[in-house]
Amino acid sequence: MEDNKYTITVFTENQTGLLARVVSVFSRRHIGVMSLTTSKSSMPGIHRFTIVVSVDEVMVKKLIAQLDKQVDVLKAFYYSPEEIVYQEIALYKIPTNVFLNGNSVERMIRSHNARVLVIEPQYVVIEKTGHPQETEALLDEFKKIGIYEFVRSGRVAIAKPMEKLNQYLEELKKVQKS
Repeated sequence: MEDNKYTITVFTENQTGLLARVVSVFSRRHIGVMSLTTSKSSMPGIHRFTIVVSVDEVMVKKLIAQLDKQVDVLKAFYYSPEEIVYQEIALYKIPTNVFLNGNSVERMIRSHNARVLVIEPQYVVIEKTGHPQETEALLDEFKKIGIYEFVRSGRVAIAKPMEKLNQYLEELKKVQKS
């Protein structure tokens, strides 16, 4: 079986120590997390972890089962790349003198659909959203002319199918009523 990048979403209550417990599910199995982001979800009081791993489908199913066993985890799901829409954000800090030195940097920024956030005497901060290969491509361009700093967020993703958590919670309500 071939490893694939899976995006795992874990819906939880916001409890202290939960991040450590979620991460321990991966570390016990010696699985490196490629990306991890957390945020509130569309449902009040429910938080969402978005985790990217490179494993085979058998392993991702085991991970989901282990995550679902955690006390404060409401439900975990996994998605293949075709089942999600995702983006990352990257910030680049480049020297101001490079930025002001002709139109080539401005053309580069436009060609990568990036935008200038801050212009200071010593540096300029540029923002780019996209997939990792897109943010890396702009990084490679800036490395050629000079760059002070680079940072990229983890993946933020939305599943193409309707939100499974809502469906899951509705099913739970039906079971509890019967």
